[in-house]
Amino acid sequence: MRQLFSLIVLGVLVGLACWPLNLIDHWQDLLLHQMPAFRPGGWTPLARCLAVAPVVVMPLLLLLQNGAFARGKGSGIPQTVASIEDLEQAPKLLGPTPTLLRFGLWTMASLALFPLGREGPVVQVGAAVAQALRSRWPGMFGALKPQEVLAVAAGAGLAGGFNTPLMGLVFVVEELINRFQPTLIWPALLVCSAAAGVSEIGGQPMFALGLITNQTGEISQYLWAIPLGVIGGLVGGIFGRLLLWMTAWMNQVSRRKPIAIGLLLGGVLSAMALITAGASGGDGEALMATWISDESAWPGRGFSTLVVRLIGPVVALGASVPGGLIDPALALGAVVGHGLMNAVGGPVELGLALGMAGTLAGITQLPVMTIAFAIRLAGDQQLAPGLLIAAVLGAMAGRLVLDRPIYHAIADLQRAPRR
Repeated sequence: MRQLFSLIVLGVLVGLACWPLNLIDHWQDLLLHQMPAFRPGGWTPLARCLAVAPVVVMPLLLLLQNGAFARGKGSGIPQTVASIEDLEQAPKLLGPTPTLLRFGLWTMASLALFPLGREGPVVQVGAAVAQALRSRWPGMFGALKPQEVLAVAAGAGLAGGFNTPLMGLVFVVEELINRFQPTLIWPALLVCSAAAGVSEIGGQPMFALGLITNQTGEISQYLWAIPLGVIGGLVGGIFGRLLLWMTAWMNQVSRRKPIAIGLLLGGVLSAMALITAGASGGDGEALMATWISDESAWPGRGFSTLVVRLIGPVVALGASVPGGLIDPALALGAVVGHGLMNAVGGPVELGLALGMAGTLAGITQLPVMTIAFAIRLAGDQQLAPGLLIAAVLGAMAGRLVLDRPIYHAIADLQRAPRR
């Protein structure tokens, strides 16, 4: 009973810690809907300011990341992975200072409509809560090992950030622990459920993107899932490969010329926002939600959006700006599925879901997590047969391009000494 109570307390605290990040994400969505791609009418003064904001914010972020905010740079997930693999690093990587610094950097980037998600910060926040409790009360979690406590709390961060308890559980097993451990299942599910419950009280919706109503039979889903899974997985693998290249390059040059590099990267993000009327900005949830509610809606249609939804997150995340790649990967997959289905006259909503699953699995190489997340975001469990095939094929295709899971590969790059 003591361990049960401790796990519930951990889940509630993680859910509360995710509230500010969910609020900032909501503000980003409100700002994004001021762009012409998501509202009637043309460019307003506010929309123009938002489009050029990266030119100012990116140099500032690089200066801070190479100075006073250096401990807050990076996604947050590689830092959590490193802490689980080596507990001696946990106080340094998951302490209050790097957590608050990462939240500050991510907030600046999000409100400037950078194309990145929030799973990195919420995972790190969850692990940081567990680290603080474990440091203060070492015996609080009973027989659970310290690494397991950090992993469970990190998964609860995902659950609290996206109201997805099953995804949090699968992320713990599939990515952080890398083995199926029955004794860890019920603690992880309990903590993730408590965190998700708190996030729902805070206004996080059950189905963040809307509901996909699917009437396609299983055999037809399989037939569509094969090409979309393979293509989406290859696109996801390319996304990951470009991100690794960008991260390695930025590790070498960002300290030497932060202002010049920041102006260059910020100019790229602003140019893409102007070209696409804002469809390139934000984490991609607004784009996906628009298409799910109306598959013929205008935002993001065309080859230009495919390019910017690929390049934009690579630019932002490769510069070690705190954020996440799950939402950008899903948005990239939605563009792929939307475009292919429109080209061949197939069911567009099914293409959206299968493209999202294939691309996310291609970059993360986590097919089970991908299925759980896709169903939770889009709502229709009748999509499960197609999502299963698309996610598995996507992970296999992505591995042809990206030989290591993206989070571990980035963690290795960030641990490598700079030249």
